[in-house]
Amino acid sequence: MGKIIVAGIGPGSREDMTPAVQQAVSSADAVVGYKYYFQFIGPYLSEGCECVDTGMKKERERAEQAFLLAEQGKTVVVVSSGDAGIYGMAPLMFEMRQQRQTDVDIEVLPGISAFQKAASLLGAPIGHDLCIISLSDLMTPWEFIERRIRAAASGDFVTAVYNPKSHGRYWQLYRLQELFIEERQRSGLFRPGMSAADIPVGYVRQAGREDEQVRVTSLGAFDPEDVDMFTVILIGNSQSYVDADGKMVTPRGYFRDDEFPVEKVGQSIMTESFRTIEGELSRRDWPLDHKWALLHAIHTTADFDMEKILYTDEGAVETLYNKVEDGTLKTIVTDVTMVTSGIRKGALQRLGVEAKCYLGDPRVADMAATLGITRTQAGIRLAVEEHPDALFAFGNAPTALMELCDLIRHGKACPAGIIAAPVGFVHVRESKHMVKPFRDIPKIIVEGRKGGSNLAATLCNAILTFDDAAQLRPGRDL
Repeated sequence: MGKIIVAGIGPGSREDMTPAVQQAVSSADAVVGYKYYFQFIGPYLSEGCECVDTGMKKERERAEQAFLLAEQGKTVVVVSSGDAGIYGMAPLMFEMRQQRQTDVDIEVLPGISAFQKAASLLGAPIGHDLCIISLSDLMTPWEFIERRIRAAASGDFVTAVYNPKSHGRYWQLYRLQELFIEERQRSGLFRPGMSAADIPVGYVRQAGREDEQVRVTSLGAFDPEDVDMFTVILIGNSQSYVDADGKMVTPRGYFRDDEFPVEKVGQSIMTESFRTIEGELSRRDWPLDHKWALLHAIHTTADFDMEKILYTDEGAVETLYNKVEDGTLKTIVTDVTMVTSGIRKGALQRLGVEAKCYLGDPRVADMAATLGITRTQAGIRLAVEEHPDALFAFGNAPTALMELCDLIRHGKACPAGIIAAPVGFVHVRESKHMVKPFRDIPKIIVEGRKGGSNLAATLCNAILTFDDAAQLRPGRDL
């Protein structure tokens, strides 16, 4: 009984073929392979070596021929380009041995894979976790391939793409590009100050061969028309970058330098929590500013019912953040001190915003007693006198929210925005209904009976940190 050696001959050049493979080919009684590959191994073939070469898509025929020769007592080398175990002949040989119930011994010799050769030419793009995806749907249904593409993109893997295109497969690579941008943008997996479209992409045609071509671009600028079946593509992860020499580099770690500092433990936990919440939302296409408020609300309450009851005016969060950023919104007024306490002090200081609650003001008790109103109502009246254009946040007192609505209707208040999240059973729903008619005022409302000081505070924090929303990196000011 003979022997079968399944050998990866590397990407094509002699320099990239291992000595073990060269020796195996030189001593073989027969070599079996796709006819295109014989040009690379010709110099190593011994005189009298039987060569069995077939065309594309003839893998089973080649495997059967190899077993027939080995069963005659010959040493047979079955060649694959790159590594024989990566989309190569090795798995098929083991499967066929089991089907034939033969005792032929099989040995596998590794080779330099096309993605490794491409990576070396591009620079250092595979310095972190890596996956490989083939776009060929000859033996794998496209729905499975698309699922794997999404997993690779959302998991922030450096991704090598094999079989990107053929005469019959022209659209799949466009779809991969679309999915990567969508998933990376949604997950916030890209370097600060950039977008998913800026993630580096490198691709190499005929790696290690005479007409080799090497290019580096970005995920957004990448043109699938530049690619053919002889091309390997490498898509970077969120930390990949292009250096001054045009080389693609993926660091071994995340945020390891001064520009990208290591997250604090609390921030890291919060980031992971947000990504977990996002993955469990029933709807994945919420507008970014609504989703940012929603993630904060669910993170604070662990209540996914927020997806049904959190209402935001279109663009409300972004509009209010822009007012903070341009200096027109300088004050947040809250109905109770617990809301004020929950607004991040670091964010307030960083943005030059003051959070105030008038409940402890000595004037409040006198006004409430004189007019026969609640202390929270009196507090809102005083606040409106001094800060009529503030952002007003309510997490406890529906009477205070109703007071603000009355003052708006009488032209005494013109809030920059309203966060309506009082909690309870008396006048709570009505107070929230009273807010909605003010269409020119950006509003965030927790509808129904639910709410609370913690919710009002976290919705304020969502506004103050909206510039972190696209990257899904909450907790900067913890």
